[in-house]
Parts: sequence; C-alpha cells; structure tokens
Amino acid sequence: MLFNSIEFAVFLPIIFALYWFVFNKNLKNQNLLLLVASYVFYGWWDERFLLLILFSSLVDYLVGIGLSQENEVRKRKLLLGISICVNIGFLGFFKYFNFFAESFVEAFTFFGVPFEAARLNIILPVGISFYTFQTLSYSIDVYRRKLEPTKDIVSFLAFVSFFPQLVAGPIERATNLLPQFHKHRVFEYEKAVDGMRQILWGLFKKIVIADNCAPYVNEVFQSYGDHSGSTLLLAAVLFAFQIYSDFSGYSDIAIGTARLFGFNLMKNFAFPYFSRDMAEFWRRWHISLSTWFRDYLYIPLGGSRGGNWMRIRNTFIIFLVSGFWHGANWTFLVWGFLNALYFLPLMLTDKNRSHLNHIAEGKRLPSLKEFAQIVSTFLLTVIAWIFFRAESVGAACSYIGGIFSYSFFSAPRQPSNTTLILIIVFIVIEWIQREKDHALQLGYRDTTLSQILKWTLYIVIIFVIMAYGGMQEDFIYFQF
Repeated sequence: MLFNSIEFAVFLPIIFALYWFVFNKNLKNQNLLLLVASYVFYGWWDERFLLLILFSSLVDYLVGIGLSQENEVRKRKLLLGISICVNIGFLGFFKYFNFFAESFVEAFTFFGVPFEAARLNIILPVGISFYTFQTLSYSIDVYRRKLEPTKDIVSFLAFVSFFPQLVAGPIERATNLLPQFHKHRVFEYEKAVDGMRQILWGLFKKIVIADNCAPYVNEVFQSYGDHSGSTLLLAAVLFAFQIYSDFSGYSDIAIGTARLFGFNLMKNFAFPYFSRDMAEFWRRWHISLSTWFRDYLYIPLGGSRGGNWMRIRNTFIIFLVSGFWHGANWTFLVWGFLNALYFLPLMLTDKNRSHLNHIAEGKRLPSLKEFAQIVSTFLLTVIAWIFFRAESVGAACSYIGGIFSYSFFSAPRQPSNTTLILIIVFIVIEWIQREKDHALQLGYRDTTLSQILKWTLYIVIIFVIMAYGGMQEDFIYFQF
C-alpha cells in the first residue's frame, strides 16, 4: 500500500477513527489494532512477506527473553549470534544471493575458467533492509543491557511492523520506539495538526517534485549517449532533487502519520542540500541509517580511536557497508567509496565537525563563502548520485565523461518550465524553514492575518498536488 495511493487515503482515516474513538480506553487494544493494521498494510504488497517478518520478529522476541534470563557471557553471545545470523541471513539471501552468484561467475570467467551458477528468481521483500536493522537494534541493546526486554509480544510485534515507518524508515531504535508502545497515549490536537502539515509537505515533495523529475531523469539516464553534457548534468541535478524529495517525502509522511497516533519518530532528514561540507551532509541525510552504522558498527570497530589508520579503515568500512546496504550492485559500492573519499580529508584535518549549527543562522541569506560551500558540496553529491542511479559502473563513468565533453557548452534540453519553477519554490520554502523540523512547521497561536496566510498556503499546496499528481510512482527506497 503506497502512501500516495487512494487505498492509503481510505485506510488511514479508518485506523485513526478506530484508534482514538473505539480503542482509546485500552492500551493493549490500541497496540493490537496497530499490529493488525500494520500487517494489513504490509501484506497489501504480498501476503507471503508477512510470514518472513513474523518469523524474524519472533526470533528476536525470544532472543530478548533469553538474554533477560541468562548471565553467562558465552550463552549471551550465542543468543545474540542467533539474532544476527537470522536477520542478516534473511537479508543476505533475499537481497544479495544473485549478486554474489553472478560475481563468482564473472570472476571465474575473467580468469578463463568456465563456471556456471544458478540464478534464483527471488522476490525482494519490501522494507526488509529497514525492519531487519530495527529488530537488530533491539537484540543488540538488550545484549548490551541498555534496554529491558519486553514480554508483551503484541507490543513487540507492533514495534517491528509499525506501518508508518515499516517500509522505508526512519530506522527506529528499540530504545526510542518500543517504550512508546508501553505508555498510555493521549490525543494531542497540536501534535496531530503538525503531523498533518508534515504529511502534506511529504506528499508535495513526493508527488510534485520527485514524480515530476522522474520522466526527464529516466529518459536521459536510459539514453545518456544521445544527450549533450549540459543535459546530462541537468538530469543528474534533477535526480538529486528526485531522490531527496522521494525519500525525505516518505520520511515526512511516516513521521507525520506516527504523530497522528501519538508516537514520536526520529528526524531522518535535516535539509541536507544546504550543507557546507560532506561531513555536515551526512549528519543531515538519512540520519537514522547514518547513526545506526555509527553506533552499531563504527564505534564497535574502534571508532576514531587508535590513530589515523584505524580512522581511515573504519570510515571506508562504514561507507562501503552503507553503499552495499542500498543494493546488490557494484554501483552502490562505488557510491559508498566515493563518499568515503569526500569525507576523508575533513576527518584527517579534524574539520568533520566544523559545521554543527544551522547555516546562516538567524539570517535571511548565506554569505558568499557559505553559498560557495553549499554549491560545491551539492555538486560533489550530484557526481556521487550518478553512480547511485546508473545501471552499471561503466555506464556511470561514461555518463560523467559525457558531462565533461565539449557538448557541455551547448544548451541543455529543458524539462517543463513548470517543473523548474516548482523546484525553485520548493528550495525557497525549505531555505526559509531550514531551522525547523520540517518545512511546514508553523506557529499555532497566530493573528487572524497569519492564519489566513497559512490556510492559503495549505490550499495552494493541495491544489498543486492535485494538479500535478497524475502519476503514482513507487517510492525509490522501496527497492532497498
């Protein structure tokens, strides 16, 4: 079930009404409703996926119970190992089996040894990369004694499958989300209104910006050899806006939807294209995944301790694993490697935490230096996104080579003027609201004039969504 579908527009109000008006007096019944709703939401794609998420959830639930009853280090490690093997095993099989099989064949063929391997027709379960990491956070935190394991199986199953963020995040920590299922929730009008605003902005980003960039981007990337360098660069820039609007749009809808039910999910994007260097970009992009890798991989590997060699090694491991997490293709590994190269000079010169504040804080416009930093950082991300979007490493290299050709100085083939205007408006709104949690986070108690202006803005956004929302495109991160 897609957030941008008619089915979800019917599904959400029904669950909301039942949650607050029928089951509002009993916490267990509310959690049970969320569990059933989440399984209906997830099973809408393919009911076979439900068995996988149920089995994975039960394994981690039982591992948590076992860890609570066991103090012997060896047995605790064994229980944690079971959780890791089951979760990573499922993820590896469904997502990476064919990749490794084909890579082995290519390697043997390269050395002149004929070799064949079976290629399975595997359907990738939607959201498996997200809920796998979410359940792993539970097992690891219980093992570390940072979290008391729950014995409430309904709450745990609802935590794993919570439908707003199940398919594409944010990847919630058990320490943040699970305790919220154990607390009585009271409807808060202002919280719900803000959630609706965030949902509206997420829909605008997905339907109006991302989906209208997609046709131009798809056409150029599919036939990049037929286009000028300037057109290739423009398509790469539009893809940067497409993937940001698509993915952060999903996160906005997920966070806003969760707020309607009284839950607080972690912030997943913080206006990353206004970053002044690549370190700041990665503090603002897909925050739930970046911090997951930091806490559960980078720090256990030694983090920044042990000298430059260990810092370099750990940085490359994190970025390469992050790239591989995104998909079973060498392009994602190159994308991760390239971002590690971007990050390395900042880390080695101890400038990776230079920009912790909001850019141009308290000002309307950035300085010339800040503007140059934003542009240069954005262009670096655009180059990296080409590898992310391309079908192969060779295609990405050819695409970049096409940009840096003499045809770069010719006029690009333009997308529709409307698309360009909407992107400019989108950038302006996000810039104005860059110090907020989301672009439509507005005041609650305002004058009559400001109320009129706010409602005018909402109506205009709804009108634009209806006018330019003819396509119903899948979210890009569903494939991961």
